[in-house]
Amino acid sequence: MHRRDFVRTAAAAFGTLPAVALPACARDADMAGGDPAGAAATSTALISDARYLDHVLIRPGGGRPPEVPDRLVRIRSELEARGLIEATVPLAPTAEPLQRIRAHHTAEHVDSVRQLGVTARVAELAVSGALTAIDAVAGGTVRNAFCAIRPPGHHANNTGAEEGFCYYSNAAIAARYAQDVHGYGRVVVIDWDYHHGNATQNAFYSDPSVLFFSAHDWNAYPGTGDPSLTGEGDGTGLNINVHLECGATDADMLRYWDNTLSPAVAAFDPDFVLVSAGFDSRRDDLLGCFDLTDDAFRRMTRLAMDYADSCCDGRLVSLLEGGYNLDGTALAAAAHVETLLG
Repeated sequence: MHRRDFVRTAAAAFGTLPAVALPACARDADMAGGDPAGAAATSTALISDARYLDHVLIRPGGGRPPEVPDRLVRIRSELEARGLIEATVPLAPTAEPLQRIRAHHTAEHVDSVRQLGVTARVAELAVSGALTAIDAVAGGTVRNAFCAIRPPGHHANNTGAEEGFCYYSNAAIAARYAQDVHGYGRVVVIDWDYHHGNATQNAFYSDPSVLFFSAHDWNAYPGTGDPSLTGEGDGTGLNINVHLECGATDADMLRYWDNTLSPAVAAFDPDFVLVSAGFDSRRDDLLGCFDLTDDAFRRMTRLAMDYADSCCDGRLVSLLEGGYNLDGTALAAAAHVETLLG
């Protein structure tokens, strides 16, 4: 599908482990920043924009990595085929991103990225998409949201350049926005991408207000995510790194959700749930070697929703990260959105 076709078809929309029993969380009734409408909202927002297709990453020498516009084209095609576009609430990215980007990244990093022309504008639009989703869920317009955005963000530190296809730390910026703008004190960020969410870890490593969980292959790019790194200072114990070996199955992944993540979330008692949804952890990905099936993404999504339902009136925002097998990513993303829709 060409960009013009994407614009045309998007116009209307854009304008086998047992379930884990979670203890009820304590602070739903008097949570800061709450909105009574939030409890009643039952729909799922789909945040996207045809302008996300405009970014094309080209390495020096002319090489093109697999983080390509067709990722979103194929996801949208699969969502359309399953009737999921019309089932979701369409939202275009409208939140102003630059203030929040500058609040998170160094001035040197932002100024360097802003020299990249179209790529810089699309990277800012990705942040805008994440913030728009936070606004919609916080305001009770929808119960949860999936952000079909690019470029991804969970490797973006402050080097002044692209890192692992990332420019700005979308999930970390969104988490802080939920806290600073909407008053949600405690945020959990769940990263199931094949690669470690190093920039998200770095943003909150000593922060007691964010619980970060990343299940990844420690041996893969960027070579971070040592399970012994559990946070420091007031954030000790709130950084959870899980290493999975090449060939890891659904059961391998879900075992850590059952035994590690679920009790950590129940103890942490979050006000908001964020997911860094990287589908390169699915089988047959170009840059990953796990053997996860679409059922794993359904189950992980359902568990993340259970956390949100138990602790924070269902408030959950999911951000697209990696995923480089076009068909596989689309199938996993569709399973994710189907589950978010309930």
